[in-house]
Amino acid sequence: MARAGRDSVRRPNKNRKRTASSQRWLERQLNDPYVKRAQDEGWRSRAAFKLIELDDRFAMIKGSKRVVDLGIAPGGWAQVVRKRAPKASIVGIDILEVEPIEGVTILQMDFMDDGAPAALEAQLDGQPDLVLSDMAANTVGHKQTDHLRTMALTEAAAWFAVEVLSKGGNFIAKGFAGGSDKDLLNLLKKHFQIVKHAKPPASRKGSSEWFVIAQDFKGR
Repeated sequence: MARAGRDSVRRPNKNRKRTASSQRWLERQLNDPYVKRAQDEGWRSRAAFKLIELDDRFAMIKGSKRVVDLGIAPGGWAQVVRKRAPKASIVGIDILEVEPIEGVTILQMDFMDDGAPAALEAQLDGQPDLVLSDMAANTVGHKQTDHLRTMALTEAAAWFAVEVLSKGGNFIAKGFAGGSDKDLLNLLKKHFQIVKHAKPPASRKGSSEWFVIAQDFKGR
């Protein structure tokens, strides 16, 4: 009996009810080493490795005392913060329901609701020193529209960070390349000493995803 090579591609069983895009997504998941590592190491999603790799490079989590996680579902980023800053107070928000995480306060509500920022601040006994955002808008299938919708969330997250961060605090957020990030970068450069773009190895090569890293908040 022939043995499959170590680089062989695993393919999901065919299902007539699946769309072609769903079939491709399942195939990609089955052959993604980060998905397997996340399962083996107990992370809730492969996205945990993106934050791990960013933090290994920029060292923004260790020593944090109060952390806000925007778009917390399914919870991989909050798990990383819990491991690297176990004494930090962490509050997350997502429109989706999220299974509880020990030591993390989770709010199920839309971050874009008017009352969301105040609700997040109320859960912390002081200003956060780290704001994370892995938020992305639900896609509608139109590339430019999807890009603009997600970048609007990223910019809203940046404004939130500027409003609530303590001096010297940091901000990490997901965005997508596409030419609409000028206003975002201008805002961050005005309020942070260091602003950089980064694409961690865990981001898929074919994705336009990148992360903005803003360090050492100057104050309002």
